[in-house]
Amino acid sequence: TDYQGVGQRLSGSFSFGGFMIKKYLETGKIVGTHGVRGMVRIQPWADSGEFLTQFKKLYLDENGENSVTVLKAQPHGGVVIASFKNTETIEQAEKLRGKTVYIDREDACLPKGRYFVEDIIGCTAYDADSEKEYGTVTDVSVTGANDVWHITKNNKEYLIPAIDEVIVSVEPENGRVIIRPMKGIFDDED
Repeated sequence: TDYQGVGQRLSGSFSFGGFMIKKYLETGKIVGTHGVRGMVRIQPWADSGEFLTQFKKLYLDENGENSVTVLKAQPHGGVVIASFKNTETIEQAEKLRGKTVYIDREDACLPKGRYFVEDIIGCTAYDADSEKEYGTVTDVSVTGANDVWHITKNNKEYLIPAIDEVIVSVEPENGRVIIRPMKGIFDDED
């Protein structure tokens, strides 16, 4: 099972099979300007900067009320260089510095079987074989080899690797993930 590492928090939401799914997802931050013609540098909060190049519209608030039309976006090192309609000077671009960039999930094209990180956070983790409840996914850490899911139950946090041998299925529409944890991870559970 694979998922798209986008965002940390979400706002604006809608119900999807009884589970709340957020409409606008944080996907990066404008960290500076590029050149003198109004271009900006966006630090992407996605698996890669390439993900941001698919959007024609980005949002500068969590409710999707303030949008910018993307004229051009391309990955450049660890950032994305973008130009927006009506942002033509360095002064106009400078006013955007520090703004969080959001996408509308409906504009995103994710392959089947891929999910946004924020759809996984809040899901309850169950054992694939026994249906035992392990807790709630409360965070996802990005490491060098694979992501690590933080599962919390009774104020105790467990870390599981997000690898195919452990993650059996992801069902954000049902608010659950099915796992087959490695031996020893939950053995000390009361």
